[in-house]
Amino acid sequence: MEIFNKFKIIFFCILLNSCAYNVNQDTKANKEKIFYSSKGFVLVYDETLFKEKIVSKKLPENKFVVLHSRLKRNTPIKITNPVNGITIDAKILKKANYPKIFNLVINTETARALKLNLNDPYIEFTESKINKTFVAKKGDMFEEEKNVLDKAPVSDVLMDDLSKDVKKKEKKSLKNTNYILVVSDFYYLDSANNLRDDLIKKTNINDFYIKKINNNKYRLFAGPFKNFNSLKSTYISLNNLGFEELNVYKEN
Repeated sequence: MEIFNKFKIIFFCILLNSCAYNVNQDTKANKEKIFYSSKGFVLVYDETLFKEKIVSKKLPENKFVVLHSRLKRNTPIKITNPVNGITIDAKILKKANYPKIFNLVINTETARALKLNLNDPYIEFTESKINKTFVAKKGDMFEEEKNVLDKAPVSDVLMDDLSKDVKKKEKKSLKNTNYILVVSDFYYLDSANNLRDDLIKKTNINDFYIKKINNNKYRLFAGPFKNFNSLKSTYISLNNLGFEELNVYKEN
């Protein structure tokens, strides 16, 4: 009987250790967060958009804050203008409703900082992870750089004008830009063909194509389109059929 009791104790110890290990594994898995990212067009905010109920929330100026339909308040993000490579750090002010053709709502201050072409407002953005140590060091570096700039002559600080180079790159990039509107990726080619035929019938738009990515991946897309205005009607047609948050990719 004593031997049997010892065996029970050993068995329960093993069981408890196994449970603790599984809990640790589950906790670790939950911590591995997938960060949101998207590519597409932005809506530049003004008060009339709120008054006309096109955008459901107000967006202040002079701050790098944006509105998004899914991400939570204060979520940090990085926004990039792929035309000139300018990237800024911003954060989600609030969740909001706005036309689904747009990926974000930004203010004019953010648009200026990105040097965004308002006729073709294409951006890339990614949810970012805050590194507190890096932020602290960045603040210290800023103070050191500020002290250097305060002491330096104005003529030395403003010696190089890079705006000409930025404009040249911008013109070159915009000249050869095409956009494609990704509908979905498929494992089977037949599935992609069936949806393409169905979309052509329902939208009366013929510009749907299939591209083989690899042996197990076929991409159904619309385009190419030369600019934002040319893809707008196709995007809205797909939204009306239930396709939401479609990704727009830039091809040069």
